[in-house]
Amino acid sequence: MKANNQGKIQLRKWKTLSKETLLSANTHLTVENHEILLPDGKIIPDWTWIITPNVVIVIAVTEDQNFLCFRQTKYAIEGITLAPVGGMIEQHEDALSAAQRELFEETGYSSEEWVKLGSYVLDPNRGIATINLFLATNSKQAALPDASQKDLEDQQLLFLSRDEIQKALFNGEFKAIQWTAAVSLALDYLSK
Repeated sequence: MKANNQGKIQLRKWKTLSKETLLSANTHLTVENHEILLPDGKIIPDWTWIITPNVVIVIAVTEDQNFLCFRQTKYAIEGITLAPVGGMIEQHEDALSAAQRELFEETGYSSEEWVKLGSYVLDPNRGIATINLFLATNSKQAALPDASQKDLEDQQLLFLSRDEIQKALFNGEFKAIQWTAAVSLALDYLSK
């Protein structure tokens, strides 16, 4: 590391020397082996890199200030969890369009008021996916949920008050870190 003229340390990035695909299971998973050159000159010949589609997570608030979320099961989660609307971004689709589509497909709700809460890499050393977080306010029911787009998991749509969603958040009822972050950021944004 080198200090620049303001006394800050200049950080150097890792460099990819080569890539090899180890597994290309389907459109949802690719595993690669990368040969990496570290800033100190050391080479790591077998750095696993994982590629999955980027996703959106939507915290939707209705006109009467209820938060839409699901009580559901997930294959990798023990028991029941709460989860916001979310899904994969399709090819040639931007994150906001995917968020709007997912909200409509999963709940039948739509919104004209969208706030981007940020984009975050799920695993900073292994890649995996970028998660795009959104807040949709004044959401209105425009149709019934699209039954043909039903997720694989059993789920129940809930309408939670601000107090109820905050209590669920603090009680650990959102059992995936990306959902916890999305709810936390949305509540923080709404409190300003």
